[in-house]
Amino acid sequence: MNDLTNKKHWETIYETKNPDQVSWTQEKPETSLNFIRSSGFGKEARIIDVGGGDSNLVDFLLEEGYQNITVLDISENALRKAQKRLGVKADKVTWIVADITEFEPEESYDIWHDRAVFHFLTTPEQVSKYVNLVEKRVKGFIILGTFSKKGPVKCSGLDIQQYDEESITGLFKASFEKIQCFTEDHITPFNTVQNFIYCCLKK
Repeated sequence: MNDLTNKKHWETIYETKNPDQVSWTQEKPETSLNFIRSSGFGKEARIIDVGGGDSNLVDFLLEEGYQNITVLDISENALRKAQKRLGVKADKVTWIVADITEFEPEESYDIWHDRAVFHFLTTPEQVSKYVNLVEKRVKGFIILGTFSKKGPVKCSGLDIQQYDEESITGLFKASFEKIQCFTEDHITPFNTVQNFIYCCLKK
């Protein structure tokens, strides 16, 4: 699937489905929040939520007083939904519409959060671009959540790449050391189970 087709795919999903109709929805992203809280950075930490879409993570970060949040997604429709939900609070957030493999930020980030984007990168070239990007632009922590070896092999009709602790830490070992990795079952809005692996890595 090329970049243009990929973008169209996600725009259609966010245009036609509500949060309770997509598998990745979490009412409260507690695991992600715990990692961010335990990073040691203050409320002024530069945080980017990659593939944040209309996830609730940004709501909770704002509620807890974080002041420097960026949400990136390939789908403009997804970000519009989040902005509409947040109302005037959306003005406190930087919103970026971009394909992560084409993203070229000028600034660096203290915390790079990605739940369920990385596993959609299925070619060595895409993975390499991603790894190079975080090596260049992440000063503190990567928080990565992907499908585990016991997780689904597809999501939203697309092939994905499964990971385990060894494969994730191996990809980033040149610049990042493991703080913690563990697997966790995600219960989807339609009561199916998806096994994720979460890793927190530090530069």
